[in-house]
Amino acid sequence: MVDGVCPGCGKPLAGRTGRKGRSSVYCSAACRQRAYRERRAAPSDTAQGLIEEVGRQVRALVPAPPAVFYSGVSELATSVGRLRRIARTARDTAKDDGSEKDDRSEGEGSGGPGTAAPGAVDLVTTGPDTEVALGESDFAALVESYRRELRVHCYRMSGSYDDAEDLVQETFLRAWRARDGFAGRASVRTWLYRIATNACLDFQRRTARRPQRYEPLPGMNHGGAEPPARITWLQPYPDDDLPSTEEQPDALAVSRETMELVLLAAIQHLPPRQRAVLVLRDVLGLAAAETAAVLDMTVASVNSALQRARPTLRDHLPRRRAEWTAEADVREREILARYMAAAERLDLSEVATLLSEDITLTMPPNPFWFVGREALVEFLSVSLDPASPMFLGHWRHLPARANGQLAAGGYVRRPGTTVYRAQVLDVLRVEGDRIVEITSFEPHLFPAFGLPLRLPADR
Repeated sequence: MVDGVCPGCGKPLAGRTGRKGRSSVYCSAACRQRAYRERRAAPSDTAQGLIEEVGRQVRALVPAPPAVFYSGVSELATSVGRLRRIARTARDTAKDDGSEKDDRSEGEGSGGPGTAAPGAVDLVTTGPDTEVALGESDFAALVESYRRELRVHCYRMSGSYDDAEDLVQETFLRAWRARDGFAGRASVRTWLYRIATNACLDFQRRTARRPQRYEPLPGMNHGGAEPPARITWLQPYPDDDLPSTEEQPDALAVSRETMELVLLAAIQHLPPRQRAVLVLRDVLGLAAAETAAVLDMTVASVNSALQRARPTLRDHLPRRRAEWTAEADVREREILARYMAAAERLDLSEVATLLSEDITLTMPPNPFWFVGREALVEFLSVSLDPASPMFLGHWRHLPARANGQLAAGGYVRRPGTTVYRAQVLDVLRVEGDRIVEITSFEPHLFPAFGLPLRLPADR
């Protein structure tokens, strides 16, 4: 069985049976690196270059063989999507009057994560006797290539997918305003990370968000354990939106552990500057001196902040965390399939067998929470029983992935209706053969996970 063909050489791609993670785009590292070099060499670092690249991809499309046609259309869709985002960024920067300069010395570009990516260019094109600044469209094309990794960085800092997208846009606007001060002594990537980190810190100062504890609701059995932390702004992050190795072959891999939902929730307990230090040092792997330069701190202050952050983080992580192996991934998928099937059959007893004794369920931003299988089953029994006056309806589910974990998009067909509407996105944490935590999110983020908002009554 094959999943498709390699767009580099046309050879069949190996099947995914028994393997975890996202599907490979290329058949080998050599094809991936060759395609990466060709993309860097192509004149697509400007808006005009990308427009020409889209035209080339359109002319190269052929309807057969189907696998090659699908690969070509997918490549075209990616390019058009990038062009649309570039146009939006150019529009937003053109609206900005450029009169406000950020007061955090972002234009200096010193310090910050990593080094320049292969083929990285400065904000000005210089020759022996010339210096030509980039316009809005070319500037947007330049920074757009860093959008995904910056969004992940802002998500780790904020814990919110929606806020991360807004913070990336704020980063690009700040970069546009500070473009004249960019000295070129650091890479564009370094410069943008510094601006993004400062944007996140400013956002946290404005919002002053602090995790609270859930409180009991009248007439509801939450279980006998201590209420869990309530982080109303916490949102999931779609795995398909993470930077790929094809996009960032030189960057640190976005590992499953650094995107795990319980880790993101634990990070929210840290004060803003400690949070920034921990993300830059322990997640992105920056040296203490680089982190100090990004945050305008001394190396001693960075080390002190990290020493305070690590114990606090450990205090808010679960006592045990699953080890991810190929076998564990297969087992988790089996549990997810059973969980979705049981819900669709309204089989509460089967759902109960999949839950651990100390299962925790939270529903940010809503106030509902349950700790313990007995309390959760009692809550579910009302909505899953067709004879109950509070029967919610019939369920269908589609699988998804969020924060390196399995998830299920749940759709409900309410009594008397014929359409299944998006209801909840459940992110599951599995240990052994039991679900130990369910974090249920509201459905407005379904499109970000490639999930429709409605399903027809007949599949």
